[in-house]
Amino acid sequence: MSYHNAKETLSPAQKALPAYAADELTKGGDQAQIVLGDQVYTLRITRAGKLILTK
Repeated sequence: MSYHNAKETLSPAQKALPAYAADELTKGGDQAQIVLGDQVYTLRITRAGKLILTK
């Protein structure tokens, strides 16, 4: 499902939140780093299509 299709299926309350496509965050790969303050987290897309966020 693409980002645009996913956004169309969200409820009005969910549409108020920012939405990001995981494949865009990872730029087509399977990992991305997310920084919060001085902490760095790794977002990983598994082979099963699930997301894992680790510190």
